[in-house]
Amino acid sequence: MKKYKILIVGGGTAGIMVAARLKRAEKDLQIAIIEPSDKHYYQPAWTLVGAGTFDMQKTIREEAEYIPEGVDWIKDAATSIDPETKTVGTKSSGQFTYDYLVVAPGLVMNLDGIEGLRESLGKDGVCSNYVDPEYTWEVLQNFKGGNAVFTQPATPIKCGGAPQKIMYLAEDYLRKQGLRKKSNVIFATPGSVIFGVKDFADTLNKIIQERDIFFKPFYTPVKIDSKNKKVHFKYSQSGINSCIGTEDSSINEEIVGETEIVMPYDMLHLAPPQEAPKFIQESPIAHQEGPSKGWVKVDINTLQHLDYPEIFALGDVAALPTAKTGAAIRKQAPVVANNLIQLIKHNKIGEKLYEGYSSCPLVTGYGKMVLAEFKYDNVRDSDPLLSKIFDTSKELYPMWLLKKYGLPYLYWNQMLRGKM
Repeated sequence: MKKYKILIVGGGTAGIMVAARLKRAEKDLQIAIIEPSDKHYYQPAWTLVGAGTFDMQKTIREEAEYIPEGVDWIKDAATSIDPETKTVGTKSSGQFTYDYLVVAPGLVMNLDGIEGLRESLGKDGVCSNYVDPEYTWEVLQNFKGGNAVFTQPATPIKCGGAPQKIMYLAEDYLRKQGLRKKSNVIFATPGSVIFGVKDFADTLNKIIQERDIFFKPFYTPVKIDSKNKKVHFKYSQSGINSCIGTEDSSINEEIVGETEIVMPYDMLHLAPPQEAPKFIQESPIAHQEGPSKGWVKVDINTLQHLDYPEIFALGDVAALPTAKTGAAIRKQAPVVANNLIQLIKHNKIGEKLYEGYSSCPLVTGYGKMVLAEFKYDNVRDSDPLLSKIFDTSKELYPMWLLKKYGLPYLYWNQMLRGKM
């Protein structure tokens, strides 16, 4: 059973960034990454792939290119974490032990979380940028009018703004194709508002009104009836009276029973329900109850585990009250790396804190983007340098350029190399 000073579970954005930063700070550290995938994906560009304005192949690179020099790559999938024995099990390489553990395996899609999703996804107009953005683009190109429905689940998801980004792009595409008058564009969400941070919500609410987009809050998707091309929602405001108030004849939605709404679709884009990998959920390092059940239990500022001080978690799998984005990881990784080095050298963590920063580059059309940056408690946290030049709460062409060209370059050449 091989032992490592630092073992990292997951070779996605979070795992690679932490490893790269650790190696830059202390090149002699003995580190291994457990990661089964040959490929590394730049998923933030998948929104643009789904709208036909980015090449899918440019979002994929070889994982081997980004494993930092001097870090062992255990090309396998983790299957268990036992914090009492400081052991991580793998699918086929046996067990590994550690002095310190970084948990960053990301999350997984639960295609059984909505009835009919697994059977319907990827055909007959049911698409998801989270799974196959090239099919989304195919669906959009073949759309000739009717209801274009965009929705998301009640679970936490990667980049909570992504389901509405593709909706804005699709709406813009339909205008450009002369199909807008034949189309209803509908955004149905379990949430109560379009966005949690007021400055950005004000801009988005204006866009929705000006572009005649149907905004349906409190709509949780529960079933896809692909045979009849209908999607069923549970209306999360209690009681039939509040439910009736939302019925909309112009998009042919109908009420069934007390809280169910059925809506026909010609195109349906959705984010699948998402959850932590099973081996995380079943490990003592995860919350066992409450709203964070299944996600790794960490201090929200230090990212150190609350029960096992030699364990840190970051990225999508950590139970943090902020959006699960690559931008969040950009601020989390330096905190984890610094705390680990201080813990190894001085037996206490450093003073760097993560304040909940996340970012949602809200693409609102071709050539337009709102850069929503925020931290814990939905407090706006816009970059001070950018804010001197731009009001990033407004739709801007320079922000579109940042999304399409700047951010991918920074990701591959700076973030994954531990340079930012």
